[in-house]
Amino acid sequence: MAYDVLVLGSGPGGYPAAIRASQLGFKVAIIEKESLGGVCLNWGCIPTKALLKSAQVYEYMKHSADYGIKSTGVEHDFEAVVKRSRGVADKMSKGVQFLLKKNKIDVVMGYGKIAGKGKVEVTAADGKKQMVEGKYIIIATGARTRQLPNLPQDGKKIIGYREAMVLPQQPKSMIVVGSGAIGVEFADFYNTMGTKVTVVEFMDRIVPVEDADISKELEKQLKKKGVTVLTSSEVIKVDTSGAGVKATVKSAAGESVIEAEILLSAVGIAPNIENIGLEENGIKVEKGRVVVDKGQQTSVAGIYAIGDCSPGQALAHVAGKEGINAAESIGYLEKKCSHKPDAIDYNNIPGCTYCSPEIASVGFTEKAAKDAGYEVKVGKFPFMASGKASASGNTDGFVKVIFDAKYGEFLGAHMIGAGVTEMIAEVVVARKLETTHHEILNAIHPHPTMSEAVKEAVAAAYGEAIDI
Repeated sequence: MAYDVLVLGSGPGGYPAAIRASQLGFKVAIIEKESLGGVCLNWGCIPTKALLKSAQVYEYMKHSADYGIKSTGVEHDFEAVVKRSRGVADKMSKGVQFLLKKNKIDVVMGYGKIAGKGKVEVTAADGKKQMVEGKYIIIATGARTRQLPNLPQDGKKIIGYREAMVLPQQPKSMIVVGSGAIGVEFADFYNTMGTKVTVVEFMDRIVPVEDADISKELEKQLKKKGVTVLTSSEVIKVDTSGAGVKATVKSAAGESVIEAEILLSAVGIAPNIENIGLEENGIKVEKGRVVVDKGQQTSVAGIYAIGDCSPGQALAHVAGKEGINAAESIGYLEKKCSHKPDAIDYNNIPGCTYCSPEIASVGFTEKAAKDAGYEVKVGKFPFMASGKASASGNTDGFVKVIFDAKYGEFLGAHMIGAGVTEMIAEVVVARKLETTHHEILNAIHPHPTMSEAVKEAVAAAYGEAIDI
């Protein structure tokens, strides 16, 4: 079986890479060991958003009286919520199957391992092996939940994100270790559904990659909902011998034991780079990631790597763009593209967390901007002052913007509130176009909307705020 391009993995990086390569006229095959769409569509981005939407609907119904709507006996069916989430994931996976067929991309099911120049050995589920050949190979093998030695996952009492999505019964209590996007999303979901949740974070604040003001606001909102938040804390051991789990937590105040039915380990991800033929073929790896150039090519000509197994941010939208860039880099070499793809600006990647309230950010945090030597102008607009937020009953949170005081460069934006993940793209495009505050203030934003908070925050940064 001979192809122009072979793609190892069909996740949010792999399938766009395959489709773009096909669009450029290449004969393409995808090698997938499990489900089309990878972790994102099947066990990550999409099904978690379905769970969170069910939680949001449940929360609205419980508080319908706030909107003048009477409802009684509001209950949730946990099994039905999980079933809906799986249905959404299955639908999206079938959508990828349709797209691959539409673009005449062959799918080879099995575990792929690079077996030499232009060769991938594929082992099917039944153990049968076949050799697939391709002039170019794109590694898009993704990642899995990271395991810590002191938190060995057994899939029952100590679980990862996969098990958290499909628990057969809702636990009465849960400890969530780690407060990144995965941790706080599941903490919010289970808390909203009625589980007693404790979040344990090693760093001195939750969502530690975000701006400090965002961390402070989210912690306040989670605590208001009843979530226990422990920062500067570490789970040093877990006892699973009883009915549930007993976690020994070490903090500045000493050691304490927290009991719960289940512990969710959400301490990050580990790239899937083992046993795929990297070492045997001289493909360079550093710090657990495959080393690539600006066109996503590895240290071996003709082999590319994208997504979570390469050095960029482990985000679905990053993987997708890297996959397209890899395909276009190959297209340029084969004279199917007139120019190389633009290198990705990894400082202009939006990050989104879908807990309630949502978080969205891009660019420098205030601290990072100051550490980089910028003199900054900072503007903040609280949703409490937004007409649309008041009308919708979602006044928690704010928009914060950061500008270079000297030249007016839009350094970053940080948002927390309802629907802010839909608002951050304005700032991403603005920064891509090297927009200053002047253009934002003179671009008329629609009223009443949540999105006009961006303009209002910019106005605040320059002493021109009208509504605060």
